[in-house]
Amino acid sequence: MKQQLEQAVADAATQLYAVQITPELTRPEPEHGDFATNIAMQLVGRLQRNPREIADELREYLLQNNADTIGSVTVAGPGFINIRVTQPTLVSSLHAELPKPLAGKVIVTEYSDPNPFKVLHAGHLYTTIVGNAVANLLENAGGSVHRVNFGGDVGLHVGKTMWAIIRHASSDDLNEAAARSYIQDIASQDLAARANEMAARYVEGNNAYEDSESAKQQIIEFNKRVYELHNTDDHDSDFAYVYWTCREWSYDYFKAFYDELGVTAFEKFYPESQNAQLGADTVREHLAKGVYEESDGAVVFRGEPYGLHTRVFINSQGLPTYEAKDVGLIMRKWQDYHFDTSVIITGNDIIEYMKVVLKSIEQFMPELAERTQHITHGQIKLAGGIKMSSRKGNVLFATDILDSAQNAAGAIQPENSAQVANAAVKYAFLKQRTGGDVIYDPAESVSVEGNSGPYLQYAHARAKSIVRKAGDAPRDWQDLDDAERLFALKLSEYHEVFVRAVADYTPHVICTYLYELAQVFNRFYEHNRVIDDERQAVRLQLIDIYVAHLANGLGLLGITAPEQM
Repeated sequence: MKQQLEQAVADAATQLYAVQITPELTRPEPEHGDFATNIAMQLVGRLQRNPREIADELREYLLQNNADTIGSVTVAGPGFINIRVTQPTLVSSLHAELPKPLAGKVIVTEYSDPNPFKVLHAGHLYTTIVGNAVANLLENAGGSVHRVNFGGDVGLHVGKTMWAIIRHASSDDLNEAAARSYIQDIASQDLAARANEMAARYVEGNNAYEDSESAKQQIIEFNKRVYELHNTDDHDSDFAYVYWTCREWSYDYFKAFYDELGVTAFEKFYPESQNAQLGADTVREHLAKGVYEESDGAVVFRGEPYGLHTRVFINSQGLPTYEAKDVGLIMRKWQDYHFDTSVIITGNDIIEYMKVVLKSIEQFMPELAERTQHITHGQIKLAGGIKMSSRKGNVLFATDILDSAQNAAGAIQPENSAQVANAAVKYAFLKQRTGGDVIYDPAESVSVEGNSGPYLQYAHARAKSIVRKAGDAPRDWQDLDDAERLFALKLSEYHEVFVRAVADYTPHVICTYLYELAQVFNRFYEHNRVIDDERQAVRLQLIDIYVAHLANGLGLLGITAPEQM
């Protein structure tokens, strides 16, 4: 509907003044109209005329040439044009399918990106929830979406954990056979317990790396041995057994976590080990072509000519760094999908890092840099001074957030706490614009009386109860009264909100709209009887559409829309 009206306004300007202009329609307060535009003021500079006169001429043209679509046009102030659509136009918009602006486009969405040998922290939880919602948006917009996940199964963090596992099992002599026995002993524990065991070992290894020069050198050597494992068929030595077993435990733990969270499964995992060589080869190839350069035995990209900074892509030991692995990952995704867009969601601590990586790629494959969208977020914190777990290394883990939500939900809805907690966390993260820090308040998030996921779930369940009570009662359109039309107008915004959310990768606008829609419905229902009212048929039509919008919107956010609560 909005697009149709924008085209009508653009056509009016072309026919009256022979100018090409792209007007933008906004939604004013309902008493002023359904849509408003300031096109008359935009035309003042070109036409050198009074904006009010221009607006009056546009008004007459719009009324004469769009009688089926436009019911009335008024001019306000210096030349604002307010448009009210006909009821058939409004009703037709309510039955239209979601637009498909990305039809035919191939899109790769990369998010979550946990590292084996470590535990999922709050940032991973956030990127998983936001990434899933963004992928849902792009998919519903017609895109062919591929959800992928990148993780560091090689790298210094693995060397630290491997060293700590072996030392923990055998004290100072680093007996690898003892480490195998230790891993076999804890194999009977559940996934979470094994993951926590590795987290504890990582903390030990990280502390040792920082505090002891001898431990640091041993960890560096272990790191090299892990890389070498991927160039051999060794799965049988004690060192290899510990590595491959713990790596598999990590992937099992990640999958179980995603299943519990209720997000769409990833199509592909890209381990760093499978991209490291491609990244290193690509960097070395373009070292010879002058994109990268040697520096003190390492290979770097000089970012200063581009207003960036220099980063190392291959270290002095000849090993690819994270930068080279990201080059390999981007190249691998291109080989696998030949994407139109690649969306990457990470914490904002690597904004400058990614700028350097992409700028280096831009020098030899500029289309890949142009097609990459890097979305970032700040830190995730718990409100109310809730303490983090010191035994986990003073890191806020995903389970800390989920446990706090579960506890808060259990206090108010013990019989339905898992569903409530899931919706609460997702919506609390998604309702805020991506980019800044997120303060998570468990009690606020589970409330069914505020701007929360459980509130919208309850709104859906409440509306479904009305639909169930109505049963097979007839639905029909008739002239809308003022309250019905106001409700219908809010319903008609959904497509516009959806298109904006898709274009900007912003799930929070869906959250805002759903909350506003639920409030509009509450005001409508408070003053307008539905069941057994003479206007039941038209009001049931509106409620059916309301239920569909809530269910679809919650689905985009990855939140279930319950039949009852």
